[in-house]
Amino acid sequence: MFGLPRLLFNEEHELFRQSVKEFIAREITPYNSEWEKKKMVSRESWLKLGENGFLGIQAPEELGGMNIQDFRYNAILIEELGLSGCSGPAIGYPLHSDIVMPYILHYGNEETKKKYIPKMVSGEYIGAIAMTEPGAGSDLQGMRSTAIDHGDYYLVNGSKTFITNGYLSDVVVVAVKTDPSKGAKGISLIVLDNSMKGYTKGVPFEKVGLHAQDTCELFFEDVKVPKENLLGKEGDGFKYLMHELAQERLVVSLAAIALGEYMLQATVEYVKQRKAFNKSISDFQNTRFKLAEMTAALEQGRIYCDQLVILHNDKLLDPAMASAAKYNMTELQCKVADECVQLHGGYGYMWEYGVARAYADARVQRIYAGTNEIMKELIARKILK
Repeated sequence: MFGLPRLLFNEEHELFRQSVKEFIAREITPYNSEWEKKKMVSRESWLKLGENGFLGIQAPEELGGMNIQDFRYNAILIEELGLSGCSGPAIGYPLHSDIVMPYILHYGNEETKKKYIPKMVSGEYIGAIAMTEPGAGSDLQGMRSTAIDHGDYYLVNGSKTFITNGYLSDVVVVAVKTDPSKGAKGISLIVLDNSMKGYTKGVPFEKVGLHAQDTCELFFEDVKVPKENLLGKEGDGFKYLMHELAQERLVVSLAAIALGEYMLQATVEYVKQRKAFNKSISDFQNTRFKLAEMTAALEQGRIYCDQLVILHNDKLLDPAMASAAKYNMTELQCKVADECVQLHGGYGYMWEYGVARAYADARVQRIYAGTNEIMKELIARKILK
Protein backbone atom coordinates (compact mmCIF):
# COMPACT_ATOMS: atom_id res chain seq x y z
CA MET A 1 0.00 0.00 0.00
CA PHE A 2 1.07 3.61 -0.50
CA GLY A 3 0.89 4.28 3.23
CA LEU A 4 -1.34 7.31 2.72
CA PRO A 5 -1.60 9.02 6.14
CA ARG A 6 -4.77 8.09 8.00
CA LEU A 7 -5.89 11.15 9.90
CA LEU A 8 -8.68 9.69 12.03
CA PHE A 9 -6.52 7.84 14.59
CA ASN A 10 -4.44 9.28 17.42
CA GLU A 11 -1.74 7.76 19.65
CA GLU A 12 -4.26 6.17 22.03
CA HIS A 13 -5.97 4.48 19.11
CA GLU A 14 -2.66 3.08 17.87
CA LEU A 15 -1.80 1.72 21.32
CA PHE A 16 -5.19 0.00 21.32
CA ARG A 17 -4.47 -1.35 17.83
CA GLN A 18 -1.20 -2.86 19.01
CA SER A 19 -2.92 -4.68 21.87
CA VAL A 20 -5.55 -6.00 19.43
CA LYS A 21 -2.83 -7.18 17.00
CA GLU A 22 -1.02 -9.04 19.76
CA PHE A 23 -4.24 -10.65 20.98
CA ILE A 24 -5.21 -11.83 17.49
CA ALA A 25 -1.72 -13.25 16.85
CA ARG A 26 -1.86 -15.12 20.15
CA GLU A 27 -5.48 -16.19 20.54
CA ILE A 28 -7.12 -16.28 17.09
CA THR A 29 -4.77 -16.88 14.15
CA PRO A 30 -3.19 -20.10 15.55
CA TYR A 31 -6.62 -21.68 16.06
CA ASN A 32 -8.48 -20.60 12.92
CA SER A 33 -7.77 -23.77 10.92
CA GLU A 34 -9.06 -25.91 13.78
CA TRP A 35 -12.18 -23.74 14.07
CA GLU A 36 -12.83 -24.10 10.34
CA LYS A 37 -12.93 -27.87 10.74
CA LYS A 38 -15.33 -27.60 13.67
CA LYS A 39 -17.49 -25.03 11.82
CA MET A 40 -17.26 -22.58 14.72
CA VAL A 41 -14.84 -20.71 16.93
CA SER A 42 -14.37 -21.94 20.50
CA ARG A 43 -16.44 -20.58 23.37
CA GLU A 44 -13.12 -20.08 25.15
CA SER A 45 -12.14 -17.50 22.52
CA TRP A 46 -15.24 -15.47 23.38
CA LEU A 47 -14.34 -15.53 27.06
CA LYS A 48 -10.79 -14.40 26.28
CA LEU A 49 -12.10 -11.53 24.17
CA GLY A 50 -14.27 -10.54 27.12
CA GLU A 51 -11.40 -10.79 29.60
CA ASN A 52 -9.34 -8.45 27.43
CA GLY A 53 -12.13 -5.90 27.10
CA PHE A 54 -12.72 -6.42 23.38
CA LEU A 55 -16.47 -7.11 23.50
CA GLY A 56 -19.10 -4.40 23.82
CA ILE A 57 -16.66 -1.62 24.63
CA GLN A 58 -19.48 0.89 24.12
CA ALA A 59 -21.61 -0.58 26.94
CA PRO A 60 -21.98 1.54 30.11
CA GLU A 61 -19.57 0.79 32.94
CA GLU A 62 -22.42 -0.31 35.22
CA LEU A 63 -23.18 -3.05 32.65
CA GLY A 64 -19.56 -4.21 32.42
CA GLY A 65 -18.41 -2.16 29.44
CA MET A 66 -15.93 0.69 29.16
CA ASN A 67 -18.47 3.26 27.94
CA ILE A 68 -16.27 4.08 24.93
CA GLN A 69 -18.54 5.92 22.49
CA ASP A 70 -15.75 6.45 19.95
CA PHE A 71 -16.47 4.09 17.03
CA ARG A 72 -12.84 4.35 15.90
CA TYR A 73 -11.99 1.72 18.52
CA ASN A 74 -14.66 -0.60 17.12
CA ALA A 75 -13.27 0.06 13.65
CA ILE A 76 -9.77 -0.93 14.77
CA LEU A 77 -11.05 -4.28 16.07
CA ILE A 78 -12.92 -4.95 12.82
CA GLU A 79 -9.94 -3.91 10.72
CA GLU A 80 -7.34 -5.98 12.56
CA LEU A 81 -9.56 -9.06 12.48
CA GLY A 82 -9.86 -8.62 8.72
CA LEU A 83 -6.13 -8.06 8.26
CA SER A 84 -5.52 -11.38 10.03
CA GLY A 85 -7.27 -13.18 7.16
CA CYS A 86 -9.49 -15.06 9.64
CA SER A 87 -12.78 -14.26 7.92
CA GLY A 88 -15.08 -16.24 10.24
CA PRO A 89 -13.93 -14.46 13.40
CA ALA A 90 -13.77 -11.18 11.45
CA ILE A 91 -17.53 -11.45 10.91
CA GLY A 92 -18.75 -13.20 14.06
CA TYR A 93 -17.12 -11.14 16.80
CA PRO A 94 -18.10 -7.70 15.42
CA LEU A 95 -21.64 -8.92 14.73
CA HIS A 96 -22.01 -9.65 18.44
CA SER A 97 -20.65 -6.30 19.63
CA ASP A 98 -21.52 -3.86 16.86
CA ILE A 99 -24.73 -5.28 15.37
CA VAL A 100 -26.59 -7.30 18.03
CA MET A 101 -25.68 -5.44 21.21
CA PRO A 102 -26.76 -1.98 19.97
CA TYR A 103 -30.36 -3.17 19.60
CA ILE A 104 -30.47 -4.15 23.26
CA LEU A 105 -28.59 -1.06 24.44
CA HIS A 106 -30.70 1.36 22.38
CA TYR A 107 -34.16 -0.18 22.69
CA GLY A 108 -34.12 -2.60 25.63
CA ASN A 109 -35.56 -1.72 29.03
CA GLU A 110 -33.34 -1.65 32.11
CA GLU A 111 -34.27 -5.18 33.13
CA THR A 112 -33.36 -6.57 29.71
CA LYS A 113 -30.06 -4.68 29.61
CA LYS A 114 -29.06 -5.90 33.08
CA LYS A 115 -30.01 -9.47 32.20
CA TYR A 116 -28.03 -9.76 28.96
CA ILE A 117 -25.45 -7.02 28.42
CA PRO A 118 -22.97 -7.85 31.26
CA LYS A 119 -22.70 -11.46 30.08
CA MET A 120 -22.38 -10.36 26.45
CA VAL A 121 -19.52 -8.05 27.46
CA SER A 122 -17.79 -10.87 29.35
CA GLY A 123 -18.24 -13.36 26.51
CA GLU A 124 -20.40 -15.68 28.60
CA TYR A 125 -23.34 -14.93 26.30
CA ILE A 126 -22.89 -14.89 22.52
CA GLY A 127 -25.27 -12.73 20.51
CA ALA A 128 -27.03 -13.21 17.16
CA ILE A 129 -29.69 -11.39 15.19
CA ALA A 130 -32.44 -13.21 13.31
CA MET A 131 -34.15 -11.44 10.40
CA THR A 132 -33.90 -13.71 7.35
CA GLU A 133 -36.42 -16.51 6.85
CA PRO A 134 -36.53 -19.38 4.33
CA GLY A 135 -39.08 -17.41 2.28
CA ALA A 136 -38.04 -13.86 3.14
CA GLY A 137 -34.52 -12.51 2.75
CA SER A 138 -34.09 -8.88 1.75
CA ASP A 139 -37.88 -8.48 1.78
CA LEU A 140 -38.26 -8.13 5.55
CA GLN A 141 -41.95 -7.30 5.21
CA GLY A 142 -42.47 -10.81 3.85
CA MET A 143 -41.44 -12.51 7.10
CA ARG A 144 -43.91 -14.98 8.60
CA SER A 145 -42.60 -15.53 12.13
CA THR A 146 -45.16 -14.23 14.60
CA ALA A 147 -45.29 -13.11 18.23
CA ILE A 148 -48.91 -13.15 19.41
CA ASP A 149 -49.89 -11.19 22.52
CA HIS A 150 -51.05 -13.47 25.35
CA GLY A 151 -51.27 -10.91 28.13
CA ASP A 152 -48.01 -11.03 30.06
CA TYR A 153 -46.07 -12.87 27.33
CA TYR A 154 -45.77 -13.28 23.55
CA LEU A 155 -46.22 -16.69 21.96
CA VAL A 156 -43.61 -16.94 19.21
CA ASN A 157 -43.82 -19.29 16.23
CA GLY A 158 -41.81 -19.51 13.04
CA SER A 159 -38.22 -20.00 11.89
CA LYS A 160 -35.16 -18.04 10.78
CA THR A 161 -32.26 -19.07 8.58
CA PHE A 162 -28.65 -18.12 7.71
CA ILE A 163 -28.11 -16.87 11.27
CA THR A 164 -24.51 -15.82 11.95
CA ASN A 165 -23.33 -16.98 15.41
CA GLY A 166 -26.58 -18.95 15.45
CA TYR A 167 -25.43 -22.29 16.82
CA LEU A 168 -23.30 -20.91 19.66
CA SER A 169 -25.63 -18.01 20.45
CA ASP A 170 -27.14 -17.63 23.91
CA VAL A 171 -29.22 -14.54 23.17
CA VAL A 172 -30.81 -13.55 19.88
CA VAL A 173 -32.66 -10.45 18.71
CA VAL A 174 -35.56 -11.69 16.57
CA ALA A 175 -37.69 -9.77 14.08
CA VAL A 176 -41.31 -10.97 14.26
CA LYS A 177 -44.80 -9.95 13.16
CA THR A 178 -46.83 -8.80 16.16
CA ASP A 179 -49.60 -7.69 13.80
CA PRO A 180 -49.40 -9.50 10.44
CA SER A 181 -52.14 -7.29 8.98
CA LYS A 182 -50.04 -4.11 9.16
CA GLY A 183 -47.07 -5.00 6.94
CA ALA A 184 -43.90 -3.15 8.00
CA LYS A 185 -45.80 -1.41 10.80
CA GLY A 186 -46.61 -4.80 12.29
CA ILE A 187 -42.95 -5.82 12.77
CA SER A 188 -41.46 -5.85 16.28
CA LEU A 189 -38.15 -6.92 17.80
CA ILE A 190 -37.94 -9.27 20.78
CA VAL A 191 -35.10 -10.97 22.63
CA LEU A 192 -35.01 -14.75 23.01
CA ASP A 193 -32.49 -16.82 24.94
CA ASN A 194 -31.58 -20.49 25.23
CA SER A 195 -33.58 -20.98 28.44
CA MET A 196 -36.90 -20.62 26.60
CA LYS A 197 -38.82 -23.82 25.92
CA GLY A 198 -39.68 -24.43 22.30
CA TYR A 199 -36.66 -22.56 20.95
CA THR A 200 -34.31 -24.91 19.06
CA LYS A 201 -31.44 -24.70 16.55
CA GLY A 202 -30.38 -26.61 13.49
CA VAL A 203 -26.87 -27.95 12.95
CA PRO A 204 -24.34 -25.53 11.40
CA PHE A 205 -24.65 -25.29 7.63
CA GLU A 206 -22.07 -26.74 5.23
CA LYS A 207 -21.18 -23.46 3.55
CA VAL A 208 -18.94 -22.63 0.58
CA GLY A 209 -16.86 -20.35 2.81
CA LEU A 210 -16.71 -18.81 6.29
CA HIS A 211 -16.12 -22.29 7.67
CA ALA A 212 -15.25 -20.98 11.15
CA GLN A 213 -18.64 -19.28 11.35
CA ASP A 214 -21.50 -21.21 13.02
CA THR A 215 -24.36 -20.30 10.69
CA CYS A 216 -27.60 -22.21 11.23
CA GLU A 217 -31.41 -22.20 11.32
CA LEU A 218 -33.47 -21.24 14.38
CA PHE A 219 -36.91 -22.69 15.14
CA PHE A 220 -39.65 -21.29 17.39
CA GLU A 221 -42.54 -23.51 18.45
CA ASP A 222 -44.91 -21.91 20.95
CA VAL A 223 -42.05 -20.09 22.66
CA LYS A 224 -43.27 -18.00 25.59
CA VAL A 225 -41.32 -14.72 25.63
CA PRO A 226 -41.90 -12.30 28.54
CA LYS A 227 -43.34 -8.93 27.54
CA GLU A 228 -40.31 -7.16 29.02
CA ASN A 229 -38.19 -8.77 26.25
CA LEU A 230 -39.84 -6.53 23.66
CA LEU A 231 -37.33 -4.00 22.32
CA GLY A 232 -38.76 -0.50 22.13
CA LYS A 233 -42.37 -0.17 21.06
CA GLU A 234 -44.53 -2.83 19.49
CA GLY A 235 -44.79 -2.24 15.74
CA ASP A 236 -41.65 -0.07 15.55
CA GLY A 237 -39.27 -2.93 14.76
CA PHE A 238 -38.91 -2.11 11.07
CA LYS A 239 -37.98 1.48 11.95
CA TYR A 240 -35.33 0.24 14.40
CA LEU A 241 -33.92 -2.15 11.80
CA MET A 242 -33.61 0.60 9.19
CA HIS A 243 -31.81 2.84 11.68
CA GLU A 244 -29.34 0.23 12.93
CA LEU A 245 -28.63 -1.31 9.52
CA ALA A 246 -26.46 1.69 8.61
CA GLN A 247 -23.90 0.67 11.24
CA GLU A 248 -24.21 -2.99 10.23
CA ARG A 249 -23.36 -2.09 6.64
CA LEU A 250 -20.45 0.04 7.77
CA VAL A 251 -19.14 -2.94 9.78
CA VAL A 252 -19.35 -5.17 6.68
CA SER A 253 -17.58 -2.50 4.62
CA LEU A 254 -14.73 -2.19 7.10
CA ALA A 255 -14.28 -5.96 7.18
CA ALA A 256 -14.39 -6.16 3.38
CA ILE A 257 -11.67 -3.57 2.81
CA ALA A 258 -9.41 -5.10 5.50
CA LEU A 259 -9.83 -8.61 4.08
CA GLY A 260 -9.02 -7.21 0.64
CA GLU A 261 -5.84 -5.66 2.04
CA TYR A 262 -4.94 -9.00 3.64
CA MET A 263 -5.26 -10.78 0.28
CA LEU A 264 -3.24 -8.15 -1.54
CA GLN A 265 -0.38 -8.28 0.98
CA ALA A 266 -0.32 -12.09 0.86
CA THR A 267 -0.15 -11.93 -2.93
CA VAL A 268 2.63 -9.33 -2.96
CA GLU A 269 4.74 -11.65 -0.79
CA TYR A 270 3.90 -14.66 -2.96
CA VAL A 271 4.78 -13.11 -6.34
CA LYS A 272 8.13 -11.91 -5.00
CA GLN A 273 9.09 -15.50 -4.14
CA ARG A 274 7.47 -17.47 -6.98
CA LYS A 275 9.58 -18.06 -10.12
CA ALA A 276 8.45 -18.61 -13.71
CA PHE A 277 10.53 -18.55 -16.91
CA ASN A 278 13.66 -18.01 -14.80
CA LYS A 279 12.47 -14.83 -13.12
CA SER A 280 10.22 -13.69 -10.33
CA ILE A 281 6.52 -13.42 -11.14
CA SER A 282 6.70 -9.88 -9.74
CA ASP A 283 8.91 -8.93 -12.72
CA PHE A 284 6.12 -9.51 -15.25
CA GLN A 285 4.26 -6.40 -16.33
CA ASN A 286 0.85 -8.07 -15.96
CA THR A 287 1.61 -8.88 -12.32
CA ARG A 288 2.84 -5.36 -11.61
CA PHE A 289 -0.20 -3.77 -13.27
CA LYS A 290 -2.64 -6.00 -11.38
CA LEU A 291 -0.98 -5.17 -8.06
CA ALA A 292 -1.06 -1.48 -8.94
CA GLU A 293 -4.77 -1.61 -9.81
CA MET A 294 -5.69 -3.38 -6.57
CA THR A 295 -3.52 -1.10 -4.45
CA ALA A 296 -5.06 2.05 -5.90
CA ALA A 297 -8.61 0.74 -5.50
CA LEU A 298 -8.09 -0.43 -1.90
CA GLU A 299 -6.42 2.86 -0.91
CA GLN A 300 -9.38 4.80 -2.24
CA GLY A 301 -11.84 2.44 -0.56
CA ARG A 302 -10.01 2.74 2.75
CA ILE A 303 -10.17 6.55 2.68
CA TYR A 304 -13.92 6.44 1.93
CA CYS A 305 -14.48 4.07 4.84
CA ASP A 306 -12.34 6.23 7.13
CA GLN A 307 -14.53 9.20 6.27
CA LEU A 308 -17.68 7.23 7.09
CA VAL A 309 -16.24 6.27 10.48
CA ILE A 310 -15.69 9.96 11.23
CA LEU A 311 -19.23 10.81 10.11
CA HIS A 312 -20.64 7.94 12.17
CA ASN A 313 -18.84 9.21 15.25
CA ASP A 314 -20.57 12.54 14.69
CA LYS A 315 -23.93 10.76 14.17
CA LEU A 316 -23.99 11.93 10.55
CA LEU A 317 -23.79 8.54 8.80
CA ASP A 318 -26.46 8.51 6.13
CA PRO A 319 -28.02 5.08 5.29
CA ALA A 320 -27.33 5.71 1.60
CA MET A 321 -23.64 6.38 2.35
CA ALA A 322 -23.43 3.11 4.28
CA SER A 323 -25.21 1.30 1.44
CA ALA A 324 -22.71 2.74 -1.06
CA ALA A 325 -19.82 1.57 1.09
CA LYS A 326 -21.28 -1.90 1.56
CA TYR A 327 -21.89 -2.22 -2.18
CA ASN A 328 -18.53 -0.88 -3.34
CA MET A 329 -16.28 -2.49 -0.73
CA THR A 330 -17.76 -5.98 -1.01
CA GLU A 331 -17.64 -5.83 -4.82
CA LEU A 332 -14.00 -4.73 -4.53
CA GLN A 333 -13.25 -7.49 -2.03
CA CYS A 334 -14.55 -10.11 -4.46
CA LYS A 335 -12.61 -8.61 -7.37
CA VAL A 336 -9.40 -8.56 -5.34
CA ALA A 337 -10.02 -12.16 -4.25
CA ASP A 338 -10.35 -13.29 -7.85
CA GLU A 339 -7.25 -11.41 -9.02
CA CYS A 340 -5.16 -12.69 -6.11
CA VAL A 341 -6.13 -16.30 -6.75
CA GLN A 342 -5.18 -15.82 -10.41
CA LEU A 343 -1.76 -14.43 -9.49
CA HIS A 344 -1.17 -17.44 -7.23
CA GLY A 345 -1.88 -19.80 -10.13
CA GLY A 346 -2.82 -23.35 -9.12
CA TYR A 347 -1.69 -22.73 -5.54
CA GLY A 348 -4.38 -20.08 -5.22
CA TYR A 349 -6.93 -22.88 -5.38
CA MET A 350 -5.35 -24.85 -2.54
CA TRP A 351 -7.10 -24.47 0.84
CA GLU A 352 -3.79 -24.23 2.72
CA TYR A 353 -3.20 -20.83 1.08
CA GLY A 354 -4.87 -17.86 2.70
CA VAL A 355 -6.08 -16.41 -0.59
CA ALA A 356 -8.02 -19.59 -1.38
CA ARG A 357 -9.89 -19.31 1.91
CA ALA A 358 -10.38 -15.59 1.46
CA TYR A 359 -11.75 -16.21 -2.05
CA ALA A 360 -14.36 -18.65 -0.72
CA ASP A 361 -15.18 -16.38 2.21
CA ALA A 362 -15.62 -13.20 0.17
CA ARG A 363 -18.58 -14.13 -2.00
CA VAL A 364 -21.27 -14.01 0.69
CA GLN A 365 -20.35 -10.43 1.61
CA ARG A 366 -22.34 -9.26 -1.43
CA ILE A 367 -25.42 -11.11 -0.14
CA TYR A 368 -25.90 -10.61 3.60
CA ALA A 369 -26.63 -7.35 5.41
CA GLY A 370 -28.83 -6.61 2.40
CA THR A 371 -27.91 -7.82 -1.08
CA ASN A 372 -25.89 -5.47 -3.24
CA GLU A 373 -28.92 -5.12 -5.51
CA ILE A 374 -30.85 -3.73 -2.53
CA MET A 375 -27.90 -1.42 -1.76
CA LYS A 376 -28.18 0.08 -5.25
CA GLU A 377 -31.92 0.56 -4.79
CA LEU A 378 -31.34 2.41 -1.50
CA ILE A 379 -28.70 4.64 -3.12
CA ALA A 380 -31.06 5.38 -6.02
CA ARG A 381 -33.86 6.35 -3.64
CA LYS A 382 -31.58 8.96 -2.07
CA ILE A 383 -30.54 10.30 -5.48
CA LEU A 384 -34.14 10.57 -6.72
CA LYS A 385 -35.65 11.82 -3.48
